[in-house]
Amino acid sequence: MSSKPQYHTTGPFRAEQLRCGDPYELDDGHLIECLPSGGRHAKANLSGGFALESDPAVESAGFDPGFTPDEENLRAPDIAVGNVPDAPGWISGAPPLAVEYADIGQNEQNLQKKIRTLLGAGTRYVWVVRLTGPRRVEVYEPHGSPSLAYPGQQLEAPGILANPVPVEALYDPDAAHRTALRNLLQRRGYADLDAVREEGREEGREEGWEKGQEEGRERGREEGELALVLRQLRRAVGQIPESESQRIRQLGRDGLAALAEALLDFRATSDLTAWLERHV
Repeated sequence: MSSKPQYHTTGPFRAEQLRCGDPYELDDGHLIECLPSGGRHAKANLSGGFALESDPAVESAGFDPGFTPDEENLRAPDIAVGNVPDAPGWISGAPPLAVEYADIGQNEQNLQKKIRTLLGAGTRYVWVVRLTGPRRVEVYEPHGSPSLAYPGQQLEAPGILANPVPVEALYDPDAAHRTALRNLLQRRGYADLDAVREEGREEGREEGWEKGQEEGRERGREEGELALVLRQLRRAVGQIPESESQRIRQLGRDGLAALAEALLDFRATSDLTAWLERHV
């Protein structure tokens, strides 16, 4: 959250004295006014939240949730991953992963204090997405110096996120959508989009095979019925001319059924020919 520190002399304050929606955070009891973010900040925040919240390992996440590691500190990361209950009021402790967006107007002193407070309260990773100058992400952990990640690289948070996060997914909508699509497919049991396509092809092959089997069975039934009718005709009228056999094969199942009933009255091939003249 972009913020401009305005320390009030009427403090120190406690977190319980602030209400949800108040435009302040607390740093050791001192109020810090938090201003609305600009358009670039807001769009990037939404993209990053979408990419992170969709990760298969994430059970909870939120924008601007207020965390109170103690009564004199209240910190609201732009994005918090983990430890965001579906309940009103401030949240005790800190999120495992916190993301901050730094755009024009960002107060560096306040940002560094916020990072230290979160890491001291139990946050394992703080990612600071720099929106001014070359795009980059600063990665802070409880111990050691911060590291940098640039577009084309990926960020990891073992034990918090199942998948690596492309740096671009934290601010670019297209990259965030691709990342979220992969994550959402994995939540449904697919490794990736190619796995969905392969399942579709497999289902198509199975349906084609079943359809072929059914068509084969249908053809088999028709051929069996045709053979039976021809055998009965030969018994009734003797040898059947090839021309008449061809006409019989054009009858279809209903026609064969009608012929099977009619042939009981046939005495000669002329009876068959006369019947076919009427029905074919």
